[in-house]
Amino acid sequence: MPRVALAGQALPFDIPAMPLSEALVLFAKQSHRAILFAPTDARGRRSVRLHARLDPDKALAQLLKGSGWQARAAPGGAYLLEATPMAEPRTPAPRPRPIFTDAETLAPAQIAVTSDIVVVGTPGGGQRRQQAAFAVTTIDRPAIDQLAPSSTAEVLKLVPGLTVETSGGKNGANIFVRGYPSGGDAEYVTLQSEGVPFFPPATLSFLENSQLYQMDETVQRVEAVRGGTGALFASGQPGVTVNLVQREGGDHREGMIKATLISDGETRADGYLSGPLGPRTRAMIGGYVTRGDGIRSPGFDADRGGQITANLRQDLGSGSLLVFGRYLNDRSQWLLPIPLQQNGQSISAYPGFSASSGTLAGPDTQRGTLGDGTRYDLADGRGARIVQLGGNLELRPAHGLILRDKISWLSGHADTTGLVPDNTPPQSAADLAAGMGGRIGSLATATGQPMSANQSVVEAGIWTITKRIDALVNDATLEWTTGASKATVGIYATTYGSRDRWNIGNDLLLTAEPHARRVNMVLADGRAVTRDGFTSGASFLVDASYSGNDLAFYGVEELKVTDRLRIDGGLRHQSHAVDGTIADTRPAGPGGLDGDPRTLYDNNDVVFTGTATPLRYRGGAWSWTLGANYAPTTHLSAFMRFSRGNSFPFFDNLRDGITLTPQVDTIEGGVKLSTTPFSLYATLFHNRFQGLVTTVITEGAPMASVGGASATGVELEGQWHPLPAISIAFSGSWLDAHYRHFFTDDGLTDLSGNRVQRQPQWQGRITPSWNGKLGRRKASLFTTISYMGDRWSDVQNQQLLPHFVTLDAGASLDLTQRLRLRVRAENITNTIGLTEGNPRTLGAQPSGAMFARPILGRSVAVSASYGF
Repeated sequence: MPRVALAGQALPFDIPAMPLSEALVLFAKQSHRAILFAPTDARGRRSVRLHARLDPDKALAQLLKGSGWQARAAPGGAYLLEATPMAEPRTPAPRPRPIFTDAETLAPAQIAVTSDIVVVGTPGGGQRRQQAAFAVTTIDRPAIDQLAPSSTAEVLKLVPGLTVETSGGKNGANIFVRGYPSGGDAEYVTLQSEGVPFFPPATLSFLENSQLYQMDETVQRVEAVRGGTGALFASGQPGVTVNLVQREGGDHREGMIKATLISDGETRADGYLSGPLGPRTRAMIGGYVTRGDGIRSPGFDADRGGQITANLRQDLGSGSLLVFGRYLNDRSQWLLPIPLQQNGQSISAYPGFSASSGTLAGPDTQRGTLGDGTRYDLADGRGARIVQLGGNLELRPAHGLILRDKISWLSGHADTTGLVPDNTPPQSAADLAAGMGGRIGSLATATGQPMSANQSVVEAGIWTITKRIDALVNDATLEWTTGASKATVGIYATTYGSRDRWNIGNDLLLTAEPHARRVNMVLADGRAVTRDGFTSGASFLVDASYSGNDLAFYGVEELKVTDRLRIDGGLRHQSHAVDGTIADTRPAGPGGLDGDPRTLYDNNDVVFTGTATPLRYRGGAWSWTLGANYAPTTHLSAFMRFSRGNSFPFFDNLRDGITLTPQVDTIEGGVKLSTTPFSLYATLFHNRFQGLVTTVITEGAPMASVGGASATGVELEGQWHPLPAISIAFSGSWLDAHYRHFFTDDGLTDLSGNRVQRQPQWQGRITPSWNGKLGRRKASLFTTISYMGDRWSDVQNQQLLPHFVTLDAGASLDLTQRLRLRVRAENITNTIGLTEGNPRTLGAQPSGAMFARPILGRSVAVSASYGF
């Protein structure tokens, strides 16, 4: 607890006229008193100059003069700020929405950081978590530092109700939401920067939006709203809306630099600088650079890049303007299934292949030429090279009236190059030849080294996907508060596009070993199986151009019925339009590209015809919600909500001829308990889905499953402080999700009753922490135990992914007030936990050798940071 000044004791104060929120921070520091207030309510207000020696009570009253606020004592010696009662007796004063501010440790730039404020999925500019009638998780900077995420998707592991797979690398995540059927990527996850979506399609094939924004020190906190009112606001995501909130400058210059070394050899540097540029102007700039091989090192620099972010906020007196910009150029190896051994539910390493650090990619496969003459480089991996610019304008033209406008523009590339295993597990070269109806005539590496017919081999394809993306998004709202009513109306408009070029297939014959070598084979009858290691050319090609336009109108009314009861409801209508052009393809014909049937490596190739097919879609849908929140005390509240949301077909669905508009109905309710020693947030939900689509690329081409599903689940998160220096954070979920009227194989196979793929019934994590002192130096220790339950990798429920447990741990030590050392170890036990089977295989994988994608093995990261 902060020190408390004795009543009546005069203290020296020196606070210039400035924005009220910053003046309050200075007052807290100079008086050693905690202050409770909502930063959003302070925006646009200014304080008077205070230079005197006064009792803190009198000093604060003078500081608040003319601001419309007054202070009263709160338990523990803190000040609680609330609106001054209005003159009209029939108009109730707005109920204060306090947040707890530690006067000893909070810097001015952190004034808006407290995790109690939510700015996504809410009408207007923010709402206390305790008052929100929906499920929300806020991840603050200390939690991010403790997690030390390698990607944005890693942070979302702290959000209950989400199943997050990051075994594909920092740019190849799969994120699943509350039982929503999906084959991968992040189909029902909208990511925002400063409250505005930066790329409106929640996902495209080979593009999940978390790869368009990397975590670094410029991110102050992350907010995630699950279900709830998310179906109404911004892009209208019924799944989960994630907002990344940047640091901003305060009234004093401050910054930090950090260097990190990871046990796999990766190095990284982070930093930021913030502060005032004038009496009403604040700025921040920061970012990171990184370089290394990654835990599954292919023998070349697979992970490298960086990001730079800057913002500037201008106080306009009756409002404020925030402008921001970001440049990201980052890529990493796209990690895919590797050979493993399966014996029932027991998974072990394939002989000679490390399950924790092995990868097929290596120097011999890094570069080459595809059958159509295109050059490739596996070091290009998966990532993004984009520019984003945006701004937030807030104006208060009259009492109770607030105009907000949020805009974002994004443009750049999001490309993928990877070595993708085929559907056949490792086998001998002789067995491969026998499957082709022949015997081996000659067998050697691509460099000419002879090989045994008993050599274990696999096939894996070079997949190249290029995407040139762009998006312009604007979300404007008008909020009117009068008495107990707060009404919000908004217009959401966006135009976006993607220029796609795919080349999928291009199988290589490889040795079944880490850093695999290319193999050339000729059958005894003279048929050539390979060309420079390639057993095939393209099996699926895309050359397409898409443009989308969305326009939505929405309105929400929030009514404070009593001091304890709030209800809200709203409507949204969205129009969705897509136009595009898709190049037509055909088989190369008898004998393949060269017309010779004895050269097997090109006989089944696909080529472009030179013609194209136009694409056009027009659709619209209504979304709505109704909710209530009841708070019998300031520490306890309960909510209930019903909502209907929609997710329009994205580009790849329309290319495959799927025009369904998924509809999601959700009933949810929860309890929120927040006290000093213990907090608990529990949510029960039930979803019903119609018109949903799951697509995977099988046998080299997309295969769609369509229908519905239902899911019931419970989400828990909270924290317990049994002792002042000890805390135990926990989160987890139970999910019962099954397909309903769900068909695959062009409607021939009914999968109704099967469990929704890739999402477990049980998952959770618990993190005990100690925060204290070693001598006179601050120190902390923590460990995290995570559990992932059984899952099915496929919609057929034939590829089981067994449950697993992982153990992480970390520690930090402040050598001085400015210098901190931190160490974090992940997957300490080297657990082999599968997050993906072989999605390119239909049916069960037999015991013995198999393909699957395990989590990354043990790694240790050490960092040193210096703050100023």
